[in-house]
Amino acid sequence: MPPLPAVLVHLCGAEEWRCAQADGELRPESLASSGFVHLSTPEQVHLPANRLYAGRADLVLLRIDPALLTSPIRWEPGVATDPAAMVFPHLYGPLPVEAVISVTPYLPGPDGSFGPLSS
Repeated sequence: MPPLPAVLVHLCGAEEWRCAQADGELRPESLASSGFVHLSTPEQVHLPANRLYAGRADLVLLRIDPALLTSPIRWEPGVATDPAAMVFPHLYGPLPVEAVISVTPYLPGPDGSFGPLSS
């Protein structure tokens, strides 16, 4: 298991984030279907963004303080097209709104694809 980074990230639609703020926690569909919330490190977030959200212009990037999460995080493989041995953090419970330290738009480039986050 990799060491826990200072910041993890999650992508969602702006409307989904607005609803989460009213509820106090984010419960994406993956929590019910897979049992976890998909998270990423800032360096790898473009991989699931391109796989799942290519061309969407309504996404927000939630930066998360892992120390404020109340459910376990497990590092698990993504999909076969991800770089070999890459693992992603999965949150096995809802994402509390108080763990989100910043929210910014996450827009694709002119070709509809997402690039790596700049430092």
